[in-house]
Amino acid sequence: MDFNYKDICKSFVKGLPQRTTDVIERRFGLKTGQRETLEAIGQSYNITRERVRQIEKEGFSKIRPKIKEYKNVFQFLNKTLECFGGIKEENALLKFLGKGKFQNYAFFLLFLAGDFKRFPEDDNFNSFWVVKKEAVSQAKKIVRATIKRFEKENKVLFLPELLKGQKLNREVFLSCLEISKQIQKNPEDKFGLRDWIEINPRSVKDKAYLVLKKQEKPLHFSEIANFIEKLPFPSKGETHVATVHNELIKDQRFVLVGRGLYALKEWGYEPGIVKDIIYKTLKEAKKSLSKNEILNKVLGQRFVKANTVVLNLQDKNYFEKDEKGRYTIREA
Repeated sequence: MDFNYKDICKSFVKGLPQRTTDVIERRFGLKTGQRETLEAIGQSYNITRERVRQIEKEGFSKIRPKIKEYKNVFQFLNKTLECFGGIKEENALLKFLGKGKFQNYAFFLLFLAGDFKRFPEDDNFNSFWVVKKEAVSQAKKIVRATIKRFEKENKVLFLPELLKGQKLNREVFLSCLEISKQIQKNPEDKFGLRDWIEINPRSVKDKAYLVLKKQEKPLHFSEIANFIEKLPFPSKGETHVATVHNELIKDQRFVLVGRGLYALKEWGYEPGIVKDIIYKTLKEAKKSLSKNEILNKVLGQRFVKANTVVLNLQDKNYFEKDEKGRYTIREA
């Protein structure tokens, strides 16, 4: 149902004293689109913020008797909130009601009605509106349960995956998630916790990590830079290849496994040069190994030529070969 919120709001303030009209219009951004604080309005009139509050209150006492003339409008607002389970995050609700440029008018009508309760933003929740206070405890219960699920499964999920096992319908469940600051959705429509890299990558290194996780294989740093450019997350500018290379070198999450080729440490790749990998292989074996046994182990860790491994094995400062052609760590 479409209403002309602008005209409706104009009719509510019509007939009020000029200063009262100005205060209300500025408080709710009905003219400029920007809501102003009590403090800012008070300074412009050289009065206290408390006096501005009184003027606003007096204005509403004169406006509210007119509500009955627009009963269908407020019934629509109530029905809309009820469709979302009686609770809705403020920005999402205003966007739905106001369709862009009329959001401040919708906010004014919600505030004017008196039938809806607004909960302001805090550390854990965004601002939201409810029809009945009982909806708050239920929504927060769902949020806590979803956060625990994310912590347990430790992965991002699409909404249909989150809905499995839920008795609520899609819109009501989504309304519960929207009020939470801890649960967020990334540009790929995947939900997770706000401090997860998959939800809010904060640096080139984080985005490089996402690229490798998505590609599931080692990549050259130039390829990683190209893939970063294609990610749907906001970027401050062009991703430079040299910057990616420098960042990967400094981050322990990444392992250089070949010439310019990087893999994730969590995939089982060990840090170090080829010689370090040979040394670790022999140390863990606790026995001498043949050249082929060493090659199989090292080439599983590094994308180098077999001859590179053989040349490193010939370093007598680190390794020695017995009469059977098997290798061990040279004792100091």
